Amino acid sequence: MSIRAAFSALFLALSAPALAQTEEFLPLTEPVELTAGEPDRAVGDLIFRGGVAIAPDKATIGGVSGLEWQDGALFAVTDDGRWLEIIPDERGLRLVDVAQVVIGPMADERGRDLKDKARGDAEALTRLPTGEWLVAFEQEHRLWRYADAVPGALVTGVDPRAAPLIAAIAQANSGIETLAAYGEALLACGEWVDAARPNCLRVTEAGAQAFHLPAPEGIAEAGGVPTDAACKSDGTCFVLFRSYRQGEGNRAAIVELAADNTARTLAVLAPPLMLDNFEGLALREETGRQFLYLVSDDNFRNCDTRPGVGCQRTLLMKFEIAAVPATGPQPVTPADFAPTPAARPGTRPFPDAAIVKVVLETSLGPVTIALETERAPVTAGNFLRYVEEGRLNGTTFYRAMDMAGDRQPAGIVQGGTRNDAKRVLPPIPHEPTDQTGLPHSHGALSMAMNAPGLADGDFFVMIEDQPGFDADPSATEPAWRAGFAVFGYVTDGMAVIASIHAAARDADAGEGVMKGQMLAEPVRIISARRVVAE
Repeated sequence: MSIRAAFSALFLALSAPALAQTEEFLPLTEPVELTAGEPDRAVGDLIFRGGVAIAPDKATIGGVSGLEWQDGALFAVTDDGRWLEIIPDERGLRLVDVAQVVIGPMADERGRDLKDKARGDAEALTRLPTGEWLVAFEQEHRLWRYADAVPGALVTGVDPRAAPLIAAIAQANSGIETLAAYGEALLACGEWVDAARPNCLRVTEAGAQAFHLPAPEGIAEAGGVPTDAACKSDGTCFVLFRSYRQGEGNRAAIVELAADNTARTLAVLAPPLMLDNFEGLALREETGRQFLYLVSDDNFRNCDTRPGVGCQRTLLMKFEIAAVPATGPQPVTPADFAPTPAARPGTRPFPDAAIVKVVLETSLGPVTIALETERAPVTAGNFLRYVEEGRLNGTTFYRAMDMAGDRQPAGIVQGGTRNDAKRVLPPIPHEPTDQTGLPHSHGALSMAMNAPGLADGDFFVMIEDQPGFDADPSATEPAWRAGFAVFGYVTDGMAVIASIHAAARDADAGEGVMKGQMLAEPVRIISARRVVAE
C-alpha cells in the first residue's frame, strides 16, 4: 500500500455545532488490475483504464454507494450517512491513484447528523440542474434534496417524483439504489428485478413512465439487480447491475438504456476478473470519449481490517466505452472541438516581438503559427527553411500522446519529416526556454529531438500547459536541464490540433515509450507556406 498517509492532513469544517468533523486527507491505496498483466483489458464494449483499492484508513471509509462525476471530482454517499468526495489521480487516460478524499456527515432536515442506520442509509445520489443534489435513502425510503454535496449541507426539501417507485418497495433493505438526472428529467430504479413489479421509473416533461428493466444475460442467473446509473443530456443512460452468489462472488454488468428505454448490454464482468460489490457508477464525457467509473461497497467488512472469508474492498475502477464502429458516429472533427477550451489559441508571452506567420494546410483544416523569429532565431529560422523549401509538404502529424492535467484533453501531437533522408536538414543548436523565455504553454510548438543539438525536421504542439518540457537548470539529468526548444505558437487552428490528438491510434505501432502513440491514420500536412505581410 501507499505510505502517502504520512502526509495526510486533518481539518475541521463544521457548518453546525452538532455535526461531527469533516476529514480531508490522502488515503492509503494500492493499484488493482481487472486482469493481471493486461492493463487495457477489454470486456464487451468497455476498456479497463486503471483502478485502485482504497483502504478504510483513519476515517473508516466504507459503505460507499452511488457515484457522480462533477467538476473534476467523484461524489458519493455512504450507507452510514456520510458524504464522500474523491479526487482521482490520473496519468493520461489511466486512473493510477487517489489524490484526495473528503468525507463527513450528512445532515437531516433539522441539521442533525444521520447517525441512526434507519435514517442514514444513503444509497444513491445525482446532481440536479438547480445545483442541488438528490439523495435516495432506504429503510426509511425517501428522496431528499440537498443544497450541496458537502458535509453539513442543508436539506432543501423532499422530491416526490419517485413516489410510485417507493410505493412498490417490498422490503426495507431493497429500496431505490439508482438515480440519474439529466436536464429536468430523472431516472430512478429499485433494487429488484420482477416483471410483475416495474423496477424503474423515468420522469420527463411528458410525465412518469414505469417500466421493467431486466438484468442482462450473464448476470440475471446470478440475481443481478440495478444499483446505479448515469445519463447523457440526450436521455441515453448507463445502468449498473450487480450480483453476489455464494461460492462464486460478485458480478457486474453495464446496460446502455436509450431514451425510449430499449436496452443494450455493454459488458458483463464476471469472475475470474477482479470484482467486488459495485454500487456506484459515474459518467465522464470528453470530446470523442466516454468514461465510466465504478465504485464498490465493502459493507464495512474491508479485507484490510477484517481479513478472511467474506471480506470486501472499496474498489474504484475506470473504464472507457469503446468507440462505436464506422457504421455509427464518425470520428471527431475540428468542429467537435470548436466550443471547447482546447480550441483556444496559444498566447505569445512576448506579443511585441517580431514573428513570421506560417500556415500548415492539413487534411483536417488550416493551422496558423506565429514563428518567434526574434526570441528563438535559430529554431524558428530552421522551421521557416523547412517551410520555404517545401520540405514539410506531404508530411504528416503521426503521433499523439496523452498527459495528465486538470483540464482534458491534454498532451502533444507530433509531426514533421520523420527521418525522411530526402527532407531532413542538418541538426541545429539548441535554444533552451530559459534563454528564449518561451514556455511550453498551450499552443506552443517545440522541436522533437533525441538530445539537445540533434533537432532537425520534427516538431510537436502542446495541448494545455506542459511546463515539464521547459529547461530546468536544477535538474540532475542533463536532458531535462536543457529541456526542449519552443519556437512558435498556434494562433489559429487549435481545434485541428485537438482533433488530431483525438484520432485513433495503433496499439501495436511505435517502440519503447512511444508504443501505442502512433496514429492509425496519420493526418496529412498538405502544404506549409509563409504568410506574406500585407
